[in-house]
Amino acid sequence: MQEYKRYCKTLKLVNDPQLIQEYKDLHKKGAVWPEITKGMKKAGILDMEIYLSGTTLFMIMDTEPDFDHDRAMSELAELPRQKEWEAVVSKYQRAAPGSSAKEKWKLMEQIFKMD
Repeated sequence: MQEYKRYCKTLKLVNDPQLIQEYKDLHKKGAVWPEITKGMKKAGILDMEIYLSGTTLFMIMDTEPDFDHDRAMSELAELPRQKEWEAVVSKYQRAAPGSSAKEKWKLMEQIFKMD
Protein backbone atom coordinates (compact mmCIF):
# COMPACT_ATOMS: atom_id res chain seq x y z
CA MET A 1 0.00 0.00 0.00
CA GLN A 2 1.37 3.38 -1.01
CA GLU A 3 1.54 5.77 1.93
CA TYR A 4 1.87 8.91 -0.17
CA LYS A 5 0.72 10.53 -3.40
CA ARG A 6 3.26 11.47 -6.05
CA TYR A 7 2.96 14.40 -8.42
CA CYS A 8 5.36 15.14 -11.26
CA LYS A 9 5.52 18.59 -12.78
CA THR A 10 7.51 20.45 -15.39
CA LEU A 11 8.49 24.06 -16.01
CA LYS A 12 10.74 25.84 -18.53
CA LEU A 13 13.50 28.25 -17.57
CA VAL A 14 14.71 31.25 -19.56
CA ASN A 15 17.43 30.08 -21.94
CA ASP A 16 20.32 32.01 -20.38
CA PRO A 17 23.23 30.10 -18.79
CA GLN A 18 23.88 32.81 -16.19
CA LEU A 19 20.23 32.94 -15.12
CA ILE A 20 20.07 29.14 -15.00
CA GLN A 21 23.11 29.08 -12.71
CA GLU A 22 21.53 31.72 -10.47
CA TYR A 23 18.35 29.63 -10.32
CA LYS A 24 20.38 26.56 -9.36
CA ASP A 25 22.15 28.60 -6.67
CA LEU A 26 18.77 29.68 -5.24
CA HIS A 27 17.92 25.99 -4.81
CA LYS A 28 21.17 24.75 -3.27
CA LYS A 29 20.93 23.01 0.08
CA GLY A 30 20.06 25.60 2.71
CA ALA A 31 19.42 28.40 0.19
CA VAL A 32 15.63 28.07 -0.14
CA TRP A 33 13.97 30.32 2.40
CA PRO A 34 12.92 28.30 5.46
CA GLU A 35 9.40 29.76 5.32
CA ILE A 36 8.96 28.17 1.89
CA THR A 37 9.80 24.63 2.95
CA LYS A 38 7.89 25.09 6.21
CA GLY A 39 4.79 26.15 4.25
CA MET A 40 5.12 23.16 1.92
CA LYS A 41 5.39 20.73 4.83
CA LYS A 42 2.39 22.31 6.56
CA ALA A 43 0.39 21.88 3.33
CA GLY A 44 1.13 18.14 3.31
CA ILE A 45 4.15 17.95 1.00
CA LEU A 46 6.41 15.24 2.44
CA ASP A 47 9.29 15.52 -0.01
CA MET A 48 10.21 17.39 -3.16
CA GLU A 49 13.02 17.05 -5.66
CA ILE A 50 13.72 19.19 -8.73
CA TYR A 51 15.88 18.08 -11.65
CA LEU A 52 17.21 20.12 -14.58
CA SER A 53 17.87 19.14 -18.20
CA GLY A 54 18.80 22.06 -20.42
CA THR A 55 16.07 24.60 -19.71
CA THR A 56 13.50 22.05 -18.52
CA LEU A 57 12.80 21.56 -14.83
CA PHE A 58 11.23 18.33 -13.61
CA MET A 59 9.74 18.18 -10.11
CA ILE A 60 8.83 15.10 -8.08
CA MET A 61 6.52 15.94 -5.18
CA ASP A 62 5.45 13.32 -2.64
CA THR A 63 2.53 14.23 -0.41
CA GLU A 64 0.32 12.88 2.32
CA PRO A 65 -2.22 10.31 1.04
CA ASP A 66 -5.20 12.66 1.52
CA PHE A 67 -3.45 15.61 -0.15
CA ASP A 68 -5.76 17.85 -2.21
CA HIS A 69 -3.44 19.35 -4.82
CA ASP A 70 -5.63 22.25 -5.97
CA ARG A 71 -6.56 23.31 -2.45
CA ALA A 72 -2.98 23.08 -1.17
CA MET A 73 -1.55 25.04 -4.09
CA SER A 74 -4.16 27.76 -3.60
CA GLU A 75 -3.36 27.95 0.13
CA LEU A 76 0.38 28.06 -0.50
CA ALA A 77 -0.05 30.88 -3.03
CA GLU A 78 -1.55 33.07 -0.30
CA LEU A 79 1.36 32.76 2.12
CA PRO A 80 3.27 36.08 2.30
CA ARG A 81 6.76 34.65 1.84
CA GLN A 82 5.52 32.35 -0.94
CA LYS A 83 4.41 35.39 -2.93
CA GLU A 84 7.84 36.96 -2.40
CA TRP A 85 9.59 33.73 -3.42
CA GLU A 86 7.50 33.48 -6.61
CA ALA A 87 8.42 37.08 -7.44
CA VAL A 88 12.14 36.30 -7.00
CA VAL A 89 12.18 33.09 -9.06
CA SER A 90 9.89 34.45 -11.80
CA LYS A 91 12.78 36.22 -13.52
CA TYR A 92 14.29 32.80 -14.29
CA GLN A 93 11.12 31.01 -15.37
CA ARG A 94 9.29 31.16 -18.69
CA ALA A 95 5.88 32.08 -17.33
CA ALA A 96 3.56 35.05 -17.24
CA PRO A 97 4.56 37.71 -14.69
CA GLY A 98 2.73 37.31 -11.40
CA SER A 99 1.94 33.62 -12.00
CA SER A 100 1.55 31.39 -8.96
CA ALA A 101 3.48 28.13 -8.64
CA LYS A 102 0.28 26.28 -9.54
CA GLU A 103 0.02 28.25 -12.79
CA LYS A 104 3.71 27.84 -13.71
CA TRP A 105 4.37 24.22 -12.81
CA LYS A 106 2.43 21.95 -15.17
CA LEU A 107 1.25 18.59 -13.85
CA MET A 108 2.42 15.62 -15.88
CA GLU A 109 0.37 12.53 -16.68
CA GLN A 110 1.81 9.19 -15.63
CA ILE A 111 1.79 6.83 -18.61
CA PHE A 112 3.93 3.96 -17.27
CA LYS A 113 4.79 2.35 -13.95
CA MET A 114 6.95 -0.74 -13.74
CA ASP A 115 5.25 -3.72 -12.05
